[in-house]
Amino acid sequence: IRSTPLMLQVLAVSFIPSVVFHIMNKDVAAAFGVSVSQLNFIFVAAAFIINYACYFSEIYRAGIAAVSKGQYEAGKVLGLTKAQTFRKVVLLQVIKHIVPPMGNEIITLVKDTSLAQILGVIDLLSAAQNAVNSLVVLSPLIYAAVFYLIFNGLLTLLLGYTEKKLGYFRV
Repeated sequence: IRSTPLMLQVLAVSFIPSVVFHIMNKDVAAAFGVSVSQLNFIFVAAAFIINYACYFSEIYRAGIAAVSKGQYEAGKVLGLTKAQTFRKVVLLQVIKHIVPPMGNEIITLVKDTSLAQILGVIDLLSAAQNAVNSLVVLSPLIYAAVFYLIFNGLLTLLLGYTEKKLGYFRV
């Protein structure tokens, strides 16, 4: 999953019913009682969930691996069970280790939402492009860029604040 582009994954998820099961998307939509545009949104969401679950699981794995074996041994010496050691000793250190890469992935996810337009799902960028095409002005694209900049800037500040709050877990 991590070796293929997200756009290819979105297309693959959306074409699986028609290619593998020989069922048209309109028939799948009718079976689930949704419109084709809602079905396309579900396909996009599924592709995003699968893609980012792979990245997030790798980040969590690396965060757990970053905690030294001595922390587990210390929990054992204190008489804690494995679950208690993980929950009370290790997990807080894992969170400290994973906040920066998780922040990067969250910001990338926000920017990747523009890929939803390949299935006709309306997102911020495609709405701005539609406005540019109908109004023949570039200001909607500028507004979209400013929105992305402000939103990701706020996310960066929030994640920086979270990193500072977790600074007491110095190892």
